[in-house]
This record gives sequence, structure tokens and C-alpha cells, in this order.
Amino acid sequence: MRSSAKFDSKTFFLMAGIIFVAFNLRPAITSVGPLIGAIRDETGISNSAAGLLTTLPLVAFALLSPFVPRIAQKLGSEWSILLGLTILGAGIAARSLGMLPPLYIGTILIGLGVGLCNVLLPGMVKEKFPQKVGLLTGIYTFSMGVCAGLAPGFSIPIAEDLGLGWRLSLGIWTILILIAIIVWLPQIRLRKKKTGVPKGSAPKGSIWSSPIAWQVTLFMGLQSMVYFSTTTWLPEILHSQGREIAAAGWMVTVFQFSGLPVNFIIPVLADRLPNQKGIALGIGIFTFTGITGLLMNVNAIISNISIVLLGIGLGAAISHSLTLIGLRAENAKQAASLSGMAQSVGYLLAAAGPILIGSLYDLFHTWTVPLIFLMVITAIFTISGIGAGRAQFVLQDKHHKQKKTASTIA
Repeated sequence: MRSSAKFDSKTFFLMAGIIFVAFNLRPAITSVGPLIGAIRDETGISNSAAGLLTTLPLVAFALLSPFVPRIAQKLGSEWSILLGLTILGAGIAARSLGMLPPLYIGTILIGLGVGLCNVLLPGMVKEKFPQKVGLLTGIYTFSMGVCAGLAPGFSIPIAEDLGLGWRLSLGIWTILILIAIIVWLPQIRLRKKKTGVPKGSAPKGSIWSSPIAWQVTLFMGLQSMVYFSTTTWLPEILHSQGREIAAAGWMVTVFQFSGLPVNFIIPVLADRLPNQKGIALGIGIFTFTGITGLLMNVNAIISNISIVLLGIGLGAAISHSLTLIGLRAENAKQAASLSGMAQSVGYLLAAAGPILIGSLYDLFHTWTVPLIFLMVITAIFTISGIGAGRAQFVLQDKHHKQKKTASTIA
């Protein structure tokens, strides 16, 4: 009975820690969108340079991701996540100083901090909760979505209504970082000595040669490209269509919150289905329809409905992409390898989104071309998602072919 209580206590603290870490994985990025106009006007930077404020974290994230398992092996997963939270907090603080060099340096640090935490969470879920990958993924992606949705909505009120300006509006999220560090500290105490290497046999062969691993990676990266492009530029798109910028910021919150139910439901559903092809198709239909409605710009009602559909599609997409990492991996070690691959290559692709959308607008002076571009990307990630939805592990296809060839020879 005592050991069971001890296990329950550890599980509770671990789940609480994962949830509070997840709270911090998006606000530092999504809070920027509504403030881009103010930042651009005060600093004199272009739309393309403003897009870097969302792109640079993704580039830093992508470049760090392949090395995260090695860092965790040295420090332990728990210490690595604590390090990630600390770097993330330092980045938010530096960015809020307002001067151009700290603005971009802090933005890079934000990417590094998010990268450490984001890559390790899927492997930790696969290791600690192998029978409940969908449920736990749903819980932490839901948690991630809550604060991702609140951040853009509060950005303008904090900056303008409270008179704190864009610097403190961005910097206020350090408070949430401090809370997360406090909640995470029991993991350091409860796991005094950890190797950080997930349990399970080493992957046989290279995960980089697996077609299904590449499909998971493309789905992760391209849906993220659409997501981060939307969170960055949706306020400016709506403002150009006649909305007040503060109201446009709250529509990003509507966009984020629309995806919260599916943030939780999709991982649980995906875990129970024999394959996940239909989920990818549904995600593509919702996302494509939402972008089409924004492009048509018929009236405010159609635009609002389109934003909700887009939020549902992309809310499902991010939780589904993280769930696929666990479902397509045979064990926790494969999950760590697939997570590193999907989130390094994937977020490098995603990083191109916000700056490319800003560049297209600077070039054509209309949001039509950028929105059509996002529709094309949606079609591609839907096809990749259908391929990634096949019911097999990332290295299974190769080994099955080898076994089949061997039996034929015999």
C-alpha cells in the first residue's frame, strides 16, 4: 500500500509538472502577433524583419532539436527541462528590454528553451505512460493550447489598456515561467540520478531512412508552418479587412480556443483507431475551408466562422502530430529519435512560414497571395498526414521487407 501511494504521489507531481511546462511552450511566441504593429512602428523594422520575431524561435528550436536527446543523456530529462524553462525565461526577459539586439537575442533564447522542453515531453510521455500515450498527449496539448490562446488576447489590453507598452506585455510571461519552475522542482528531488536515456531497445537502422518517419516530419513541419503563420499575421490580416487591432488580437484567442476541445479529443481518438488516415483528412478539410473563408472576405460573420474552422483544424493538427510521434514509435527510445527528427526538420520548415508570409505581403501588397500559399501547404501536409496515419512503426516497413525476403529465399 505504501509503495502504491508513493507511486501515485510521483505520478501526480509528474503530471502537474508536465502540464505547467506545457503552459509555457506557446505564449512567448503567440503573444507577439497582435503587438507586431507596435513593435514595427517603434523600431522601424520591415514586415519581413518583424516576421523574424516568430521565425527565429523556430529556427533555434529546429537547430537544437537533434541534440536534445544527447543533452538529456548528460543532464537527465528532468534537469534538461528545468534548463529549458530557465533559458526560456531569460529569453522573455531579454526580449522585453526593447532594444533591437536584445529583442532578437531573447527571441533566439526563447526558441532554445522551448526546444529543450518540447522535444523531451513526447518521449517522457511514451516512457512514463506507455499505455496512455493518447490521453497524456491530449492533456498536455490542451494545456499548451490554453495559454497559447490567452496570450494574444491579453497582449493589447496589457500594452494599451494598462499602459505597460509592448515590452512589458511580452515580459509579463516570465511570471508563468517562475510558477512552472516551482512546480517542476519536485521532479529534480524525486529523480536524484537519471541518465535521461529513455528505456527500450535502440532503434534498428536509421530512423532517417524511414518513409513513414518523413511523413510524420512533413506533417509536423507543414502544419506548424500554417499555424505559426496564422498566429503571427492573423491580426494584421483582419486589421486590413477593417477590424480594430485589439479586436483582431482577440480573434487570435478565438482561433486558439476553437482548437482546445480537439486538442484533447484527437489524441485519445487516434490512440483507439486502427489507423489515423481519416483524422489527417478531416484536419486538412477544416484547415483548407477556414483559409478559404478568410480569403473570400465576404463579411465579418463568414470570417469569424472561418477562424473557428481554422482553429479546429490546426488545433487538431498540433495534437495529432505529437500523438503520431508516440504511435509510430515502437518504444520510448524510438519516440525520442522520431521526436528529434520531426521537430528539427519540421520546425525548420515551419520557421520559413511567418517570414515568407511577410515577404509575400511586402512584395504583392495584398494578403491574397499569402493565403493561397497557405492553402497549398495545407494540401501537402494533409497528404503527408494520410501517409503518416498508416498503422505501422517507423522502422517496421524495412524489417518486414527483410523478413519477407528471407522467408522467400528459405
